[in-house]
Amino acid sequence: MHRSECDGFLYRWLVAAGLAWLEYNKETVNQLNVFPVPDGDTGTNMLLTMRKAYDEVSRLEKNESHIGVVAGAVARGALMGARGNSGVILSQLLAGFAKGVENLHAFNVQQFAHACGVATQYAYRAVVNPVEGTILTVSREAYEAVQSHVDARPDSTLRQTFEVLIDHAKLSLANTPNLLPVLKDAGVVDSGGAGFVSIMEGMLRFLEGKPVVANGDSEKPKTAEVGDWQDALVPEDEEGYGYDVQFLIHGDNLDVLRIRADIDAMGWSTLVVGDPQLVKVHVHVHNPAEPINYAIATLGAEIDDIVVENMQLQYKQYVKSRVEREQGHSQPVEGVAVIAVSPGDGLTELFVKDLSVAYVIGGGQTMNPSTEDFVAAINAIDNTDVILLPNNKNIIMAAQQAAAIASNKQVRVVPSKTIPQGIGALVGYLSEGSSTPLDRLSESMREAMSGVTTLELTYATRTVNINEVEVQEGQVIGLVDGKLQLAGESIEQVVIQLIETYSHPNKELVTLYFGADVQEEVAKSLVNTLTEQFEDLGFELVKGGQPLYPYLISIE
Repeated sequence: MHRSECDGFLYRWLVAAGLAWLEYNKETVNQLNVFPVPDGDTGTNMLLTMRKAYDEVSRLEKNESHIGVVAGAVARGALMGARGNSGVILSQLLAGFAKGVENLHAFNVQQFAHACGVATQYAYRAVVNPVEGTILTVSREAYEAVQSHVDARPDSTLRQTFEVLIDHAKLSLANTPNLLPVLKDAGVVDSGGAGFVSIMEGMLRFLEGKPVVANGDSEKPKTAEVGDWQDALVPEDEEGYGYDVQFLIHGDNLDVLRIRADIDAMGWSTLVVGDPQLVKVHVHVHNPAEPINYAIATLGAEIDDIVVENMQLQYKQYVKSRVEREQGHSQPVEGVAVIAVSPGDGLTELFVKDLSVAYVIGGGQTMNPSTEDFVAAINAIDNTDVILLPNNKNIIMAAQQAAAIASNKQVRVVPSKTIPQGIGALVGYLSEGSSTPLDRLSESMREAMSGVTTLELTYATRTVNINEVEVQEGQVIGLVDGKLQLAGESIEQVVIQLIETYSHPNKELVTLYFGADVQEEVAKSLVNTLTEQFEDLGFELVKGGQPLYPYLISIE
């Protein structure tokens, strides 16, 4: 309560508390995404960055109390685990702070203020064009308030200093919509700044003796080593996960309590509700015929709305797809190798088979690859000259960070913000040839992708007005090169309007990459409609397999 210094022991707990409180508030942070798209992931990215930072600390000797050593471990972990723009900026804040205390065994409030200043310098330096109204502003204004406070009150305790930090961080966060009009239009504050506030607030709560976890969770955040997730998912039952069975029972004078007891005796996760005429059954069993036969043969009732899902098969498919994603897809390539990020199996196949990508990292907007993922991919191939294609604006900074720390290899980042841009860059790569010198090849790829216009189609997650575009929750929305442009009631309507607007006379080819939830026949029907509507354009259809976005479309 009255401490004025922080050593490595206390800093471990502060990091753990910040991580736990961010985890508690993760979904709130995710929902602050400016555009009403279904894949806001700032909170998730910052959480994964903090988890990696904490994992690195957990590898230190338990008696390590030197703040410079502990803060350095936090910074290393965050650097490798950084995901998304906010995660990368967070890693730089932690790196700058570590630099500020590297030679100290413990820091006092004056040294804390100095290290905070170094942290903001690192964060601003990491961004090519810093934008105010973001996590940069929130952290800087909070840290500036700390410096003013300790100048006036050098005898302050850590708790008092953190109270000042949090108070001003919250004021700064509330002001972000006044600095970024798009935040005001969307009716939200900056999500990265909100994540920063959650981390700092968790640290303050620890200093105040308040809980930072909910419902009796353990004091420390749960972490796992790489690969432990497979062990954690193995079913406890030797027969596996079984089947999820759901159906409706229709009858007269149905005994709900008796049915519930009988169904529960067959399996687990039982839910039986209803009345004497209609009962809803949900149960997990190893033999799906048992509850169904019970309803028909024993009760003599009629059933419908039957759903039977093989959870064991779903488990196996998940493990298989995740292993493939984490291991990546690779093939030998002579000369300059390209490492690209892909959000779907169809795009992965296209990258490897048709576009000569040497290594594909699974991920995208719903799961941003970390700096460590890029470094692992760089090290996994034999090529000494490498080009990274992030294919998402939120992944570019992680790729750049990986390129900066890659050793013994020449790595360049071609900053593709979308999948169509990445494919355009790869067409330039094939045109030049992999034997072309690295810098000339990367420049050619930049030029090739500059002529691509990207359309993205998805569904709005909330009602909002942005850039004079009125959007109702559930509507189809269209983004052009990452900017919200249109909302409508159907995919076909929105696609036609976007193509009419953005298919300039010099554009010739439109390629539609259909997502995981779109049936190929439906996609073909849309292409047929577009072909009739736009006779001067050529259309191609490719299975993308991406989640959440029914269509990614390139116009070139």
